[in-house]
Amino acid sequence: MKVLAAMSGGVDSAVAAARAVEAGHEVVGVHLALSRMPGTLRTGARGCCTIEDSMDAQRAANIIGIPYYVWDFSERFKLDVVDDFIAEYTAGRTPNPCMRCNERIKFAALLEKALALGFDAVATGHYANIVTDADGNTELHRAAAWAKDQSYVLGVLTAEQLAHSMFPLGATPSKAEVRAEAAERGFSVANKPDSHDICFIPDGNTRGWLADKVGAEPGAVLDRTGAVIGTHDGALAFTVGQRKGISVGFPTNDGKPRFVLEIRPKTNEVVVGPRAALDIAEIAGSKFTWAGLPPAHPDLAFDCEVQIRAHADPVPAVAQVVPLADADGVPDGAVELKIIPNEPLNGVAPGQTAVVYVGTRVLGQCTIDRTVSAVPVDLVAESQAAVRA
Repeated sequence: MKVLAAMSGGVDSAVAAARAVEAGHEVVGVHLALSRMPGTLRTGARGCCTIEDSMDAQRAANIIGIPYYVWDFSERFKLDVVDDFIAEYTAGRTPNPCMRCNERIKFAALLEKALALGFDAVATGHYANIVTDADGNTELHRAAAWAKDQSYVLGVLTAEQLAHSMFPLGATPSKAEVRAEAAERGFSVANKPDSHDICFIPDGNTRGWLADKVGAEPGAVLDRTGAVIGTHDGALAFTVGQRKGISVGFPTNDGKPRFVLEIRPKTNEVVVGPRAALDIAEIAGSKFTWAGLPPAHPDLAFDCEVQIRAHADPVPAVAQVVPLADADGVPDGAVELKIIPNEPLNGVAPGQTAVVYVGTRVLGQCTIDRTVSAVPVDLVAESQAAVRA
């Protein structure tokens, strides 16, 4: 096959490209320039896609002996990932830019261009496996090394995208083996630190970055009863589950700390409550996709596992596609994927991605629109009215 290897400048994508060549494919390497003003050097392990990363990718391609190009995807990245990130936070949701990047850049924009140029597949350094069933249908599965498994961030891929994707590292037992292989091949990136955090916020200061982009206005901090118990300097600086940085002007009735439960951007309010209120009994999202064949009857409840973060443990659950209703309870023709975990999920926020598994297989995913707390409001314990009086 003719394969386009996406080379980020890291050790994983370099080894993946080399393995694709050894598997007998005709491989071309490409590095995606995602910023018009990339930093010249990385800061430790923060960020990616810098000039240094591009040079690291080129050195690896030269050793492998494959053609290498840099493609400018900066405008598409800004529109589909950065602007989306800002819009989601502005709407009070907690987005996952890595999911959007995989969905809209690496396996949409890049794959579309690759197919248009005559390539059969795009290869990346993700740790995941693609399995073809007896009928020729593609499925996405967890990697052999669960500690490095990245199937969660690939849960947005469709059957058509999986049919043109390749993950040469999926069966590798450990990251240490990949680094050892890179060293044997003479790659300078063999011991390069993994990138982490948000690539377009390399200093890790998401709060400051958002304040610079969209501004920050003081507002009220409320408890779950609606009582004002403090103030904040900008609602967008908070995320669900956060404890630090909450300014409450007087002690809570139970003397326990409060956590962010909800952000209301329209009213610039932050709702806080006890830790127990972070437990979520139900999540749902209308933006859902299937990674391969969908369930035979998705409108009937089916057993699965749900994972809400890249490195979270999967939780047994029951999922079902259900109709949405208007304010009067009348179905409006739309549907959502509703997921009820067997045990409460903790600190889930709208905007996060819930990936559904059946065994090792990624069945599909949804962007969470709503959550239902497992803990009802305790008017006595949570109200601050008596304290304030």
